Amino acid sequence: MRAITYDHNGPASVLRLVDRDPDRPGPGEVRVRVAVSAVNPTDWQARSGLLRPTVNTTVPHQDGAGVVDAVGPGVDGLRPGDRVWTDLAAFGRPLGGTAQELTVLPVDRVHRLPDGVSFDVGATLGVAGITAHRALTVTEGWPARLSPGALAGATVLVAGGAGAVGHAAVQLARWAGATVIATVSTPAKARLATAAGAHHVVTYRESDAAERIRELAPAGVDTVVEVAAAANASLDTAVLAQGGAVVAYANAPGEQLVLDMLPLMNLNARVQLVRLFAIPPAAYRAAIEDVTTASPVLHVGEDAGLPLHRFALERAADAHAAAEAGVVGKVLVDVAAL
Repeated sequence: MRAITYDHNGPASVLRLVDRDPDRPGPGEVRVRVAVSAVNPTDWQARSGLLRPTVNTTVPHQDGAGVVDAVGPGVDGLRPGDRVWTDLAAFGRPLGGTAQELTVLPVDRVHRLPDGVSFDVGATLGVAGITAHRALTVTEGWPARLSPGALAGATVLVAGGAGAVGHAAVQLARWAGATVIATVSTPAKARLATAAGAHHVVTYRESDAAERIRELAPAGVDTVVEVAAAANASLDTAVLAQGGAVVAYANAPGEQLVLDMLPLMNLNARVQLVRLFAIPPAAYRAAIEDVTTASPVLHVGEDAGLPLHRFALERAADAHAAAEAGVVGKVLVDVAAL
């Protein structure tokens, strides 16, 4: 089968298209024939060595979607031919990434894809969807699960509403009934955040963002889903409601997060840091279930606020280069036509 691998860290050019024998699923494992594989920041960061040095031959990419090809002993609930999406495919499994035609994964990393939900959507649910779900469910007093109406009456500020996690947060928060405000840097990104479903969009380079957000939410916002924790620390404090939370899942490399303690203490605020690979198991399982349930309304494509940039499997290096350069939208690798 065709697969993308690398055996040392470096630029996107270290990726190689190879032919390797497919693995057989063991007890509790599922083999998935991959249709679409997605590139996330964690994928190119791992490849480049920014996260950790590579010591084994590695097949990249955590997220993907396709169909079950075979199941190992003890697997219930999935059978060959079922449409599925994957998460954490390469986590702790160097040869488990989705940038290959067949991948073998533990059954708890393979999830049924609802009828009518495209493989493109399925390939975007993992890193972005689970991270967004976690960010929307850690505010004190909020529900730990998302469903229609779960966040009714709440106001959510999504920083970077045109990014992949921002896009997922906008759609999940709106699905759960919250009023959603998104911040973006340009009018083009404002159009994307609006298409994703944000009720209000603030272009922070064109206005006083704190003043505009306070106009939209006089009592403040209940939760901030934050992509640039250091740069936006003052803004977040200025717009946060009493008892609110700033939930940060990313930050610009090298920037130090400095907090003005007294205003945050007076708000009884929470500052929560979220990392995908450290989400508690129960919260992770809840995110999988809720994101799967919501997937029929988690649309992708430019008309839905998340442009797709497609590459053939043999052009995986170009896909990584595009993602690393910060292309707006989601980078997908077409692995096989299913």
